[in-house]
Amino acid sequence: MANDGPVEHGYPHLETVRDAITALYRRLSYDTIQTFATSVAPADVAFSDVDDLHLGAQRVAGAIVRHFRLPDARLIVSFREMSHAANVELEAGPEYFVELNDRFRSHRRDIGAALAHEVVHVYLHRLDLSFPSTPENEILTDTATTYLGAGWLLLDAYREDTVSSQKLGYLTPEEFGYVLAKRSLVFGEDPSVWFTSPQAYTAYTRGLAQARQDEQQPPLTAAGWAGRRRYARDRRQVHGPQPGVGYAFAADGGGRMRVSFPCPTCRQRIRVPVRGRVRARCGLCRTVLECNT
Repeated sequence: MANDGPVEHGYPHLETVRDAITALYRRLSYDTIQTFATSVAPADVAFSDVDDLHLGAQRVAGAIVRHFRLPDARLIVSFREMSHAANVELEAGPEYFVELNDRFRSHRRDIGAALAHEVVHVYLHRLDLSFPSTPENEILTDTATTYLGAGWLLLDAYREDTVSSQKLGYLTPEEFGYVLAKRSLVFGEDPSVWFTSPQAYTAYTRGLAQARQDEQQPPLTAAGWAGRRRYARDRRQVHGPQPGVGYAFAADGGGRMRVSFPCPTCRQRIRVPVRGRVRARCGLCRTVLECNT
């Protein structure tokens, strides 16, 4: 939690974020991810200053637990002074003890954001889905929270001006915007209408531009002129992966040239023949891709 401290920007964790999206599709399957097509509704996590602190926190926790379809999970929420935004004890359940930073006693509208991250820790724990290191695992948790419909809360908790700042989560604001945009491109849902933070809206638009770049890389037909030109040159001269591009050429067992590249939706690598216009379907996320190989 950045609390009046510097906020990191840009895309320093982008490759781990992309790996996390792929891991979600592999662990959950396309069909399960489709059940998260509707995000957590703002009304379900609204928290008024006149609401009872503990009852309100339990109500919001219950709404997020229901969103992630954990009917037998019960969150016991408490508050204490701590450096992090929140913490959860990942025991066998069904009760999970969540501690929130005392700051949220007076910043109640952000309680839903803090709880969303902790509920997804429980969700991923039950799925037995994790990354090797603690930082990578936290990035996985932020990515899963966002891609599965609750992470707009984390981005909306980001506020920054010349005298103060606040950011929750381990992703940068632009990385949260990127994952939200990837989700939006899949489900056709516009999260920007829920933002109360103007800085969150700016981060989302930047993340959307980055996400659209994934759909404009060769050999996809939407690639720009410069990318197509380099691709054509590499196709004549190069085998194997090349720095700065996502595609790689290699011969198959029969000596025929194939190109592999990441799916713009789930980032799993797709391998197709080098023979001009090709329509490919990702076996993981079922995205149909128009290619010119």
